[in-house]
Amino acid sequence: MNATVIIPARLQSSRFPEKVLARATGKPLVQHVVDQVRKCRRVREIIVAADDARVAEALREYQTTVVLTDPNHPSGTDRIAEVATKLDDELIINVQGDEPEIEPATVDLLIERMLQTGSRMGTVITPFAPPRDPKDPNIVKAVVGIDGSAIYFSRHAIPFKRDEGGATVKGNPSLPIYFHHLGIYGYRRDFLLEFSSWQPTPLEQAEKLEQLRALEHGVRIDTIRIASAPAGIDTPQQYEQFVRRIQDLGHKTGRQ
Repeated sequence: MNATVIIPARLQSSRFPEKVLARATGKPLVQHVVDQVRKCRRVREIIVAADDARVAEALREYQTTVVLTDPNHPSGTDRIAEVATKLDDELIINVQGDEPEIEPATVDLLIERMLQTGSRMGTVITPFAPPRDPKDPNIVKAVVGIDGSAIYFSRHAIPFKRDEGGATVKGNPSLPIYFHHLGIYGYRRDFLLEFSSWQPTPLEQAEKLEQLRALEHGVRIDTIRIASAPAGIDTPQQYEQFVRRIQDLGHKTGRQ
């Protein structure tokens, strides 16, 4: 059984307006995400869920499927749920439209794990490593329980490290203190539609993190831990760094 990936693409991002259409690399940022997901083995269909016709127009030349959704949705999850109402797939994967370097293997791993476990909701985390700074509010942190389920997500650097000398949890040197939450979620379709019917919750509104809506309703979110992962694009500075990486790659492979 395969899954459908839906990529929410909201045009007016508060920290980087119209970033999904930024095209200093020669193609829109969101199309880089689509191209990565096209390499997955377990993905049946890829749909960009957009809130503006300009996204559809920009992606037309790439034969990318775009569905226009209600521009008033409060979160990306609500946007993909609108698209999912017209699908029959049991498993829906939400890949953020600002993750242009997401590894196809990560998407496949989440799909395979959720099919094995029957989880209603899952996501992916990775230990923090330089140059990422846990104090950066643009990078979401995850706190995970012993059983692998999420306890909390925050833009703040949590858990608080009381003893500055140590970088690991006392008694368990293999466990990093900080985990970076990646912009990918898996949902059972029926749960996704239920989840999107709930009103935004206080913690979700405070942190501007839609996954907190599920936790506030007592829903278990399973996490998959991977060794490392590329960063998403939240700011113009991060986009400039991405453009340089693409340009460097082009020079190394002989492409301009």
